[in-house]
Amino acid sequence: MRLLENLCCYIWPGRGNNCNSYLFAHVLRGDRPHVLIDPGQTVNELNERCLDQLLSAMGRDGLKPEDIGLIINTHAHPDHCQANQALVEMCKAKAGNQTLIALHEDEEGYRRAMMEYMTKMLGQGVAFEPNFYLKEGDLSLGKESKLNLQVLHTPGHSPGSISLYWPDNRVLITGDVLFYGGVGRTDLPGGDGKLLKRSIERLSGLDIEYVLPGHSTQFGAIIKGQDKVKQNFASIRLNYFPLL
Repeated sequence: MRLLENLCCYIWPGRGNNCNSYLFAHVLRGDRPHVLIDPGQTVNELNERCLDQLLSAMGRDGLKPEDIGLIINTHAHPDHCQANQALVEMCKAKAGNQTLIALHEDEEGYRRAMMEYMTKMLGQGVAFEPNFYLKEGDLSLGKESKLNLQVLHTPGHSPGSISLYWPDNRVLITGDVLFYGGVGRTDLPGGDGKLLKRSIERLSGLDIEYVLPGHSTQFGAIIKGQDKVKQNFASIRLNYFPLL
């Protein structure tokens, strides 16, 4: 689904665990112009072919996986990044520069330390190697800074969780920090309720028209409109902050 010019949203439609993915189309220079946020899993615990569903949805929008030049992970849990390497291998079929993978510098140590734990618990590892690490601050991509994002370090769900803010269109991609009527888990290793609360309060101060979370809830997925966004933050404070 194309939400805005150059921004497509792929909400996970299945029954099992997998994340929502977001794609900025035609923003990078060169022959791989797309930026993909959180490709999700290849196959989940219910044997749903998550990556195939993502690629089919992209195809309906006229987008090819081999044109992805950059994959950004909001964090390193398998349901957000297991498909990284499969996509990189897929993109090798096209000549040109390599598809790059990035995540926050604080998440890399966590990814390595937790790889064995996540494999045992979920039966899935996180077998990829980042090409570079993101830091807090501005991220300008493409010719003449065609896409200007702000990388926000928002720990709590994991040590290096990030949110991405697109100020030009007041879009906030939250990963597993914040959902529609919910928040990310803090009971996994690396989770911290106090940090998550602080991260959510920080996000609430932004000028936001769209919240694009990492997972859907019973309330929905994308939150549209400033009033609904503010109501969601108020609901989180009321219902979840006392528990964090």
